[in-house]
Amino acid sequence: MDTTTAIAPPSPAAPRLTSLSHGGGCGCKIAPGVLADLLRRSKLPPQFFPDLLVGTETADDAAVYRINARQAVVATTDFFMPIVDDPFDFGRIAATNALSDLYAMGAQPLMALAIVGMPINVLPHEVIGRILEGGEAVCRAAGIPLAGGHSIDSVEPIYGLVGIGIVDPDRLKRNASARAGDVLILGKPLGVGILSAALKKGELGAEGYAALIASTTQLNRPGTDLAQRDDVHALTDVTGFGLLGHALEMARGAGLTARIDSRRLRLLPGVQALADQGVATGASGRNWASYGGDVVLPPGATPALRALLTDPQTSGGLLVACAPEAAAQVLELFTRQGFADAAQVGHMQAGPARVEVV
Repeated sequence: MDTTTAIAPPSPAAPRLTSLSHGGGCGCKIAPGVLADLLRRSKLPPQFFPDLLVGTETADDAAVYRINARQAVVATTDFFMPIVDDPFDFGRIAATNALSDLYAMGAQPLMALAIVGMPINVLPHEVIGRILEGGEAVCRAAGIPLAGGHSIDSVEPIYGLVGIGIVDPDRLKRNASARAGDVLILGKPLGVGILSAALKKGELGAEGYAALIASTTQLNRPGTDLAQRDDVHALTDVTGFGLLGHALEMARGAGLTARIDSRRLRLLPGVQALADQGVATGASGRNWASYGGDVVLPPGATPALRALLTDPQTSGGLLVACAPEAAAQVLELFTRQGFADAAQVGHMQAGPARVEVV
């Protein structure tokens, strides 16, 4: 039975990490509508580099630069403020989330650099050290070196990575290349943001916390193997904009409608009950305000359903668009690599660039 427990601070002298930040995890992201407006206001003229295979055009997960016919460098950066109070877990979550962008392009990670911003006079040095250890542990698990980084003294604690990977340009998977008729498969269950909101309120039990950590620290390794399949057409990861936001990016990039079957969605333990109670992050509402005009919800959709669909997923699952005949093999690949909750959640179809939920 899941009983509510207090998650203790790292030491009596250290404040709770989440008390030092105004938001946590991928819920810190600037809302997609605001971000789009900021980018539109850029006065820099467009630049053309023929070997830049992926830039900012479709809000993809990482930049890709071709070196030669068989190799391209994949580069990404991701960092945020604490989503949990345990410093080691925070470091692990932030590092796993950053490396996910490489896997979402089908790349093999090569190395990482740390991004560190810490309130040096507020947090004990041993706490900061544990955050760094958490990031290093994830890099070791991914088989790559944490080769350096940059640090600053900041008001709020910030941690993340620059991730560098490599991919065959012919095997690169983009978020914009889905085809009509493709099925959509999601690698992880939803609900990370809702669980983190409950944690910040002191309402998350031990079982929920364990589920939160297990999901957010599971590396999205299947992405590298999925890239080898010609019948996998598009790939992205579901993070701060929620399932609707990232499915919408996929739909816009392909000029198709993404149809999500809400009955097929898998949720982390306890998430449905929390959503029914109205637990949600502020980022969920900002997400809906940014892209809700391009989403069609089913008649009678509840606030809980909308919260689940817009819930920011820190270190969330891969969203795969593949040919229907490949679905069983893609699901088997996920299962073989420890993603027991991977599920087919919808499909792509001809129609306006939007998301329809049934």
